Amino acid sequence: MIERHVIDQNPTAPRPAEDPSTTPGRSVVPDFAAPPADRPRRRYAVAGTGHRAGMYVDALLGDHADVGEIVAWLDPNPARIDYYDARVGHALGTSGPAGLPRYLPADLERMVDEQSVDAVIVTSLDRTHAELVDRTLRAGADAVVEKPLTTDAAGCRLIAEAVADTGRDVIMTFNYRYAPRNSTLRQVIADGAVGEVTSVHFEWMLDTMHGADYFRRWHREKTNSGGLLVHKASHHFDLVHWWIEDVPVRVYASGGLRFYGDANAAALGMGPRPERGTGTIGDPFALDLRADPRLEALYLRAEQHDGYRRDQDPFAPGVTIEDNMSVLVDYARGAALTYSLNAHSPWEGYRVSINGTRGRAELCVVERGHLDGNHLLDPSAIPEDGESDAIRPTEDRLIVQKHFQRAQEVTIPDGIGGHGGGDAILLMDIFRRDLRTASDFLGRAAGYLDGVRAVAVGAAANQSLLTRQPVDIEDLHLGVDLAEHRTDGSVGQGPRSRA
Repeated sequence: MIERHVIDQNPTAPRPAEDPSTTPGRSVVPDFAAPPADRPRRRYAVAGTGHRAGMYVDALLGDHADVGEIVAWLDPNPARIDYYDARVGHALGTSGPAGLPRYLPADLERMVDEQSVDAVIVTSLDRTHAELVDRTLRAGADAVVEKPLTTDAAGCRLIAEAVADTGRDVIMTFNYRYAPRNSTLRQVIADGAVGEVTSVHFEWMLDTMHGADYFRRWHREKTNSGGLLVHKASHHFDLVHWWIEDVPVRVYASGGLRFYGDANAAALGMGPRPERGTGTIGDPFALDLRADPRLEALYLRAEQHDGYRRDQDPFAPGVTIEDNMSVLVDYARGAALTYSLNAHSPWEGYRVSINGTRGRAELCVVERGHLDGNHLLDPSAIPEDGESDAIRPTEDRLIVQKHFQRAQEVTIPDGIGGHGGGDAILLMDIFRRDLRTASDFLGRAAGYLDGVRAVAVGAAANQSLLTRQPVDIEDLHLGVDLAEHRTDGSVGQGPRSRA
């Protein structure tokens, strides 16, 4: 076994038993200084109050309440704002909702001005990200953006121009970088264990609980999400770019809708399908919003305002995204990526193989070995309790084998919490990065250029699906050089004050 205690990047993870230290050192996770007593808290507005906003709201009401505060909401649906405003009120100890100011999307600039907003947290529909980020920066605030940065090349150009014109800051929230299993692989590659990377094979499986969920909600329409090659795979493409420290130059893709959607339901002989999941009994593809208090409040009780149904049948008409995708990516220094994404697998997890001039690294992650009853939508977001699959147990395993040597397993530190143990550290980097006392040697913090690089592959892949031809990244005219050294969102650079 190869023991690598230096790569325990999660300060909440258990420390090795033989290590007498009780405080994570700088080689484990960079230190954060306490905020100065006289420093005002940063003022945040939340744009988009759906389910994903909850991670940021909870962070600013809990662990990071000393450095930031929520001062406004921006969303066209008042019921969803009501849910989060009540949470703020409860955290503040009031007898009711906090009564924070609320704005419609058209009033973003007025919100930034009236509430002296320092940064806007963008957790709205993917297709709205580029416009909201552009307007936020030009209004004089910074932006924190949920992945993906945007859905297409035009959105990348819009954001690149806004960054160039304003000099404002854009933080990309690529939380998968912070999961110990993924950052351990980065360290292995950076240490030269496999030599110069020549090729990467990356296979991601979404099971029929989590995978089906993208076909129940607004993501099922490519105009909203860019499809899974943008919405979901932007995480994966970013990991590859970060692991091998290279930029994509050419993309070829193949894929299609082969399981979900009304035509496939008929081909599978499913017969009549329920109109929606809520109230449906005995259908493994149905989601009953009443089973989750948060989903019920954010969506079922909010339908009256915009008609949006969060629990659509994944086999209903109107699906325009793919559920099977394969992508080939060429990189600037010569490496190649073969990538596949399947959204109807019987188990959930991923496999990564890194081939290099000195050997090979293999990472296997099983997040859920099988489905046999009620399960969480996303097993990576909140680890599930219960009996593990005996044949396909839940595990993270990293193996390195150098040429002419036996394979060795690299110890992966335990993580806790969302997305493989990564969310807690991501949130520290978002809200406390100006308080770092040392840089992150793994470079996990991501800025808008990292977001553009990830979207570039997805956007090129979508174009390749249409033309059935390879697409050169430079032909997308993204408005920025992908090989440019990242300076936005870098660790150790504090957030700017409002000008």
